[in-house]
Amino acid sequence: MSEYASEPVRGLPGHLPAGEHIVWQGAPAWGPLARRAFHTHLVACYFAALVAWSALNVATGHATLTAAAPGMAATAAVGAGAVALLAFLAFLSARTTVYTITNRRVVLRVGVALPKCINLPFGQIAAAGLAVHRDGSGDLPLVVKQTRLGFVHLWPHVRPWRVGKPEPMLRAVAEPSHVARLLADALAATVPGRREAIAAAPVPAPAFVGDGALAA
Repeated sequence: MSEYASEPVRGLPGHLPAGEHIVWQGAPAWGPLARRAFHTHLVACYFAALVAWSALNVATGHATLTAAAPGMAATAAVGAGAVALLAFLAFLSARTTVYTITNRRVVLRVGVALPKCINLPFGQIAAAGLAVHRDGSGDLPLVVKQTRLGFVHLWPHVRPWRVGKPEPMLRAVAEPSHVARLLADALAATVPGRREAIAAAPVPAPAFVGDGALAA
């Protein structure tokens, strides 16, 4: 993991070595990233519940509309501001992120204030998974054999709740089944005979198999 000063090739810290080529490049979709990583919908629901509680007090006669209206307006304004801020952070995160799959490695160029490139050679990828969500976007978490990557350094490009052993993740990508197929093909070329086909249909949660294959 290293900070980059320039990009001879978009999303990569340097020129590709001889024999290496880019298979796919992409970035998170900021809307799904905002919902699943920054939890904008939960924050919006929280503040909406506060406003609804005040409205219920008015409806049941426990408070007057004149007394409750300023507090309700302030709560709504704070909630809207919080959601807007989180959405903006998600937009910046998506805009500054580039996921790259080559025929030899996966590279994550991430970070808004402190951008860095994270190189994951195929030899270090023990397993990979796919989760397709209802909005059509998907996540591809990667289990690495040995890593010093920290959960905080990777977030939000990391599988949730894997704090002790972080799993880097290509998050909120469009056409996730297609990307997973490309990754499976690239991994299969480095681990002959150990590839399993990946299902085209969405799955509810990431599933894993070892030795660099993607779960069917």
